Amino acid sequence: MKVFTTKEALKTHLNSPSLCAKQIGFVPTMGALHEGHLSLLRECKKNNSISVVSIFVNPIQFDKKDDLEKYPRTLSNDLRLLENEGCDVVFTPSVDEMYSKNSSTLQFDFDGLEDIMEGAFRSGHFNGVGTVVKLLFEMINPTRAYFGEKDFQQLLIIRKMVEKHQLPVQIIGCSIFREDNGLAMSSRNERLSKSAKQEAALIYRILTVVREMTTNHSLEDIHQWVCLQFKDHPLFFLEYFIIANERTLQTATIIDPKIYYRAFIAVKVGSVRLIDNIAL
Repeated sequence: MKVFTTKEALKTHLNSPSLCAKQIGFVPTMGALHEGHLSLLRECKKNNSISVVSIFVNPIQFDKKDDLEKYPRTLSNDLRLLENEGCDVVFTPSVDEMYSKNSSTLQFDFDGLEDIMEGAFRSGHFNGVGTVVKLLFEMINPTRAYFGEKDFQQLLIIRKMVEKHQLPVQIIGCSIFREDNGLAMSSRNERLSKSAKQEAALIYRILTVVREMTTNHSLEDIHQWVCLQFKDHPLFFLEYFIIANERTLQTATIIDPKIYYRAFIAVKVGSVRLIDNIAL
């Protein structure tokens, strides 16, 4: 496994004659790797000649400085996990290496996908995501890039960016990887106490009930029921719950059997913010 910290060294390696004709699979991460990330790498390795993983905590996608500072950083362990999985290339740039002094956050038009859910609660988040992913795509020139469906809105945002900028990369969405209790795996889970992590399984249990309720309950009744589960809860605070069209993310007003929907949720567990979703 080769580890690079500079853009120039990474490009030189990937553009070498021995690699230039090979298909590159790419998994962008912010580190603090878990089985969810590793499942993306395994999928990547199945269908590409070269596997590349980036580890970069991207400051411009955080709207709160405190959240950026508390984001877990476990680089030594991350590299060990990647080597054990047979990763070929890892890119671990510094912020200064990633962004030159005069660079700024790019402004994107994602056709409104950026204005709802996470975009409504995290100002500038998706412009920050789009900026770093576009830069990484241009450096690495992957054939395919892999993203987890836990961040489903982000997955659609990246697909929209690729479409609008005509980037030559195929975006692959991969299923949510869950803890034994159903909690969606996330690097933020590391900030939960053991007891809070167990209690946070409630989020997925609620989503599974919602999936059942869509067959015989109104959307208004479902929304009221979800809100009730979190009302006055001593540990959880519900930021949003939305049932939306899986393609456009527009909030559903009825359930049309010809349309695919997902339920999306964001919950604060103490000071840790968790998101999840489920196909209906």
